[in-house]
Amino acid sequence: MAKQRVRNADAAWLHMDRPTNLMIVNSVMLFDEPISLEQLAEVFQARLIARYPRFSQRVQDSFLPLQGPSWVDDAHFDLNRHLHHIGLPAPGGTEALQQVVGDLMATPLDRSKPLWDVYLIDGYGSGCALFTRMHHCIADGIALARVMLTLTDAGADGTETSPGFDDNPSSAGPLADALSLGSGLIHEGMESVLHPRRTVASLAREAQTLTKLVFAPSDQETAVRGELSGLRRVAWSEPLELDEIKAIAHTQGATVNDVLLAAVSGALRRYMLDRDSPVVEIHAIVPFNLRPLDKPIPRSLGNRFGLVFLALPIDIASPRERLSELKRRMDEIKDSPEGPLVYAILGAIGLTPVPVEKQLVDLFSAKGTAVMTNIPGPREPVYLAGVPVRTVLVWAPTSGSVGMSVSIFSYRGEVTIGLMVDAALVPEPRQIVDALSPELEELRALGRSPVGAAAPVGAAAPVGAAALRRTTADQRW
Repeated sequence: MAKQRVRNADAAWLHMDRPTNLMIVNSVMLFDEPISLEQLAEVFQARLIARYPRFSQRVQDSFLPLQGPSWVDDAHFDLNRHLHHIGLPAPGGTEALQQVVGDLMATPLDRSKPLWDVYLIDGYGSGCALFTRMHHCIADGIALARVMLTLTDAGADGTETSPGFDDNPSSAGPLADALSLGSGLIHEGMESVLHPRRTVASLAREAQTLTKLVFAPSDQETAVRGELSGLRRVAWSEPLELDEIKAIAHTQGATVNDVLLAAVSGALRRYMLDRDSPVVEIHAIVPFNLRPLDKPIPRSLGNRFGLVFLALPIDIASPRERLSELKRRMDEIKDSPEGPLVYAILGAIGLTPVPVEKQLVDLFSAKGTAVMTNIPGPREPVYLAGVPVRTVLVWAPTSGSVGMSVSIFSYRGEVTIGLMVDAALVPEPRQIVDALSPELEELRALGRSPVGAAAPVGAAAPVGAAALRRTTADQRW
């Protein structure tokens, strides 16, 4: 294949790599049974390499001014250089796997070959894990998640899974609403930016949004924001029953996303309080898909997504009020042109010299504390190389000065929440993950009064030493 120029938005992600923040989409699949390396190699060769040219191409930089990098075929491509087979140190288990995954996340990809690697990790209980790393310049997170789905089958007999999460975006489930990477997140806002016949009112709205993006203040330093080391730590929750989260959302007149974000916000609040950190509002950088989910992903892949900055009300002590405020803010961003504007900005950034790009990335990344992605996966179990997939996690990279990525992934009626953090900021991300359960319990205990309604007179306050300590700490802030 002839040399192809890297598109502007893809080049922007290629140039964002730093020793402290690598622009790599990381994913983990967990299995209760071992997988044959030979069968896995056959699947990758037939369904990844043969279908998507980027996985056998490398990036070639240009030495000419104002000419960006290009994709070129790797004359020495060898699948064995990308598919690695390793084992966990005894006795294995989740903690050992998380340590290995965190260490590998901090390793740069070799730019002399195509920018991806896969690790088949044995010794995880009676089964194994598959850890995949793909550079963001190849594609965005939801496109890569859909690519990974094409490797799976609907059954052990090898019936291939459809290359998308749901052929009908309107039926993609609760996790495809406002926060998810679903294509309908802010359709009206996207139309106002991308449609050629924009009205004066829409142009004024876009200008106002752009001004807000540029001049918004930076997030304050807290226990989860500060100087980065480049070292990584990961932790993830036990699978949460989606029906239980739906029940909480239903009783509160909220969405599943609202509930999950409220739980994550509450867990971060607990972590900050435990470390005598300022407990202040922080911003989540939320990617969302601009590519229609009812269309096949193109063979050339690439990035087509926007970003919105969602303020998390961590400074609000009451779980009910925090959920209510999150719902209000989520409703607001559904009609915002912010995401498509950021997509356009990323394309422009890809045209700038690397030093200028670095300054622009620093400007925008300073306005956020964490990247949060919510991907709706298959509703039914899928199989890889004949083995059922138990759990899936996908982490978007963090750019500039951001040191935390939160993955929310739904699969077969369960939701798993995972953290990828900078080790200097959050040495023990398990402490945040463990706080999710009591936060969901508090949301479940709110009863049937919708968010925004007054709390019942005489409602019982939480009891116990932990609750008392939180209440005391709340008064300090």
